[in-house]
Amino acid sequence: MSNFFNNKRRLLTLGTLVVAATIVLGAGFAESFGSKSSDSSKASGSWRSLPPAPDSIALGRTALWAGTELIVAGVKLDSQGTSLNSTEVAESYDPATNTWRRLAAPPKTSALCPRSAAWTGKQMLVWGCNLLAYDPTADTWRRLPDSPTRHGIVAWTGRELIGWGGGCCGDVSDDGSAYDPATNSWRKLAPAPVSGQQSPVGAWTGRELVIFNGHGPEGSAVGGAAYNPKTDTWRVIPSEPKLAPAAPAVRVGNEIDVVNADGSVVAFNPSNDHWRELPKPELGHGPFVAVSTGRLLIVAGPKAAAAYEPHANRWTMLPSSPLAPRDQALATWTGRSMIVSGGVIGTPAGTTIPPRYLRDGAALTPPSIPDPPNLDGSGASH
Repeated sequence: MSNFFNNKRRLLTLGTLVVAATIVLGAGFAESFGSKSSDSSKASGSWRSLPPAPDSIALGRTALWAGTELIVAGVKLDSQGTSLNSTEVAESYDPATNTWRRLAAPPKTSALCPRSAAWTGKQMLVWGCNLLAYDPTADTWRRLPDSPTRHGIVAWTGRELIGWGGGCCGDVSDDGSAYDPATNSWRKLAPAPVSGQQSPVGAWTGRELVIFNGHGPEGSAVGGAAYNPKTDTWRVIPSEPKLAPAAPAVRVGNEIDVVNADGSVVAFNPSNDHWRELPKPELGHGPFVAVSTGRLLIVAGPKAAAAYEPHANRWTMLPSSPLAPRDQALATWTGRSMIVSGGVIGTPAGTTIPPRYLRDGAALTPPSIPDPPNLDGSGASH
């Protein structure tokens, strides 16, 4: 889910190398959904504004939930608005106290690679041109051994960090690596049966890293595949023609949901390799951000937000964000709320006004939705 600049000069003065998830947020409520599978009742749930973060992060911004706090890291531009003398920064937000604090600064790494982050349960791993590890208990960073490959889509399996594909500025990678914190070592993944993608879309299922069909750097079609780290093997999966590039993809229940820029949502079930299209909520046009609560999909866009219940095949309308419209905000699920933070207001067309990187944010607490019925007799929800 990345957007890359085509030359270094533009990189030094504008924008972010990687967009983990982008959203434009605005005021006002969406109109009632027209689908029979949508709930047209009054919007429920609530937003609250966050205090400003300590720093404006422009490049390589990553954000994840670390159990009790949101950790955000990346690059702060210099006083001239370039990355020539930029600095690495990290900060955390505690919802319990509604406060931010600065964290220890990460080691300096190249700003030329997109970055992704994963939480192991004990530490934050940030992978770009190099791999860094952050221990929130000790508030310390450390560099990890060089990886055989660079950046791409990232997933934490419970044992390893897996990364595959990615690229920048016309280059693309078709291989991947896995890092084991227990041995502090890397291994290279078996070759994939598909070509590389510069902005892979996919998700970890609990068993496989699923990478959906997309396009190579020259626009050629690339198929999808799923990787099993236990066997170090790949399998080809069917392609979905309605899949949009750089779309948010999250695992919800037994499926991976992908939110397209036109507001449509497609879902992939890795157990039977079946694609289906969900009822379309009236969210307008994106870009969108999406998070999973485990059993619900929450999507927010320029005009509205909504929650999808797979067991009921139903959307519930949610209030719009209080944040001003912006691009490249990141969203994280805390276990109770969706936190949307940061972003950029880009250069208006026909002007030379520099982009403005934002420090504000907001948290959405969705309505209480009853647990789904027991579908398999085991007492577990899906």
